[in-house]
Parts: sequence; structure tokens; C-alpha cells
Amino acid sequence: MNSASTVKMEKTMFVPLFLLICFFSPGQLQTQSDKDLIPQGKQTESLGKEPANASYQQQTSLQDIHAVLRQMSALLGEQRAEIRHLQRENEAQAAKLRELELQNTELDKVKQQVQAQTGELIAIKAKANVTENQVEVLKRERTVKQVAFSASLLASGSGTVGPFNTHTPLVFRNVVTNIGNAYNPHTGFFIAPVRGAYHFEFYIGAHGHASHPSGAVLVKNGQATFIAYEHQPSHYGSSANGITLLLEVGDVVFLRLWVNSMMSDSENHHSTFSGHLLFIM
Repeated sequence: MNSASTVKMEKTMFVPLFLLICFFSPGQLQTQSDKDLIPQGKQTESLGKEPANASYQQQTSLQDIHAVLRQMSALLGEQRAEIRHLQRENEAQAAKLRELELQNTELDKVKQQVQAQTGELIAIKAKANVTENQVEVLKRERTVKQVAFSASLLASGSGTVGPFNTHTPLVFRNVVTNIGNAYNPHTGFFIAPVRGAYHFEFYIGAHGHASHPSGAVLVKNGQATFIAYEHQPSHYGSSANGITLLLEVGDVVFLRLWVNSMMSDSENHHSTFSGHLLFIM
């Protein structure tokens, strides 16, 4: 029961009690006052009338008391009805509160389930990404396992390259094989697509000259490795070399014409550059 209902009940019960006090007190005060105010001689005269007046006043007071009691009983009945109504409302509100608490509990469980499912989904996505990356790696490895190229110096016809007064990169333009497309015929660069062991071979041919030898060096990432070199004053001469290198992904390998040297090539493809992947590391 709330505080407003309690205050209302206290006010309602206070009224009848106040009326009862009012009914009893004035009669008693009036009777006492009359006794005090009536002279001794006149009191004797009124003795004959006093029983009738007292009986009438007593009857009237009883009727008023009964009326007040009836009013109090009615008010009490209304208050009991109101109390029962408030009790029913409190019970209904308590039931709603319990229902809301159950709903909140269920909602918390659903939230926990959603969070758990979200975590599982993230884990599944992560695993899927890992699997996808693994598949891509396997595809790439399967592709890069097949790396091989061979090219000759001139795209067509015959001719001589050099001499130059500095080391000069060579571009082998007549590509015969380029499995994996690791060799670029426009730059002369071989770029490693995967970490592994690679084997390279190069053959250098040239007509003899008294002042100019024939020679080329294989370069890895700007550093010279093995050289093929020949110097004879006449007739046709050639030299060759080969090397196996451990390359990382993106390493660059190419041939560089030695300073003051020259190379020759023709339809017979004397000067060539070849390489292939031995195995992945």
C-alpha cells in the first residue's frame, strides 16, 4: 500500500472519531454548566422535568453514536475494499516485475549467446582466411615450381653488341622458353618469384679482335658473381659459365657486358642466357 492511500485512510478514520468526541463532550459540558448556573432554588423546581430531558438527550446521543458508527463501518468497508484493490494491484505489479526480471534474464542469456556466436564467427572467418591464404600459397608454389627460361641475344638477324667504355646490361630479346614469366625480354632481368635454388647458364660468342675481348658477368642484386671471358685476336671464339644461386622472392639476376668487350649473335644463336628453378626453399 502506498503512502497516499495510508494518509487517506488516516484522514477518513479521524473524522468519525472527532464527531464522537464532539457528541460526548458538549453534552457533558452543557450538563455541568447548567448545574453550575441554575440557582439552588430553581434546581428544585426543575427536578420534575429533569428525567424527561435526560432521557431525551440520552436517546439522541445514542442515535447520533449509532449514526457515527454506521458511518465508520461504511468507511471501514470502503477502506477494506480499497485495501484489497491495492493489494491486487500490488500483486499484479509484482507479477509484472517478476516477468520483466525473467525477460531480462532471458535477454542476458541471448546476449551471451550472441557474443559467443560472434566470437565463433570471428574464429571461423580467421580460419577461413588462413585456409584461403594457404590455398593461395599452394597455388603459387605449384605455379612457381615450374620456372624456366632460355633466350638468345638478338631478336633476329646477326650483329655485334659493344664494345662500351663501361659495364652495360645485356638484354636477350629472342625468348625461346619463359615458363612462369620470371624473365623480362624488355629489361633482361630475371626476378625470382619464390625463395629457392636457381641454376643459370650463359654462353658468350664473338669474333676475335686484337683490342676487344668478349666477356659478360652474371649479376645478382647489383653484385657481380661468375664471369665468362675470352680474348683472341682472330677467328670466332666463345666462353661459358654457370652458377646456382639461392634467391629470395624479388631478387634480380641479369647479365652485364664487360667493359670494352663485345658480343656477337646470329640466326645460329651463339650467345644465350638460360635459367630454371631447381627446388623451393
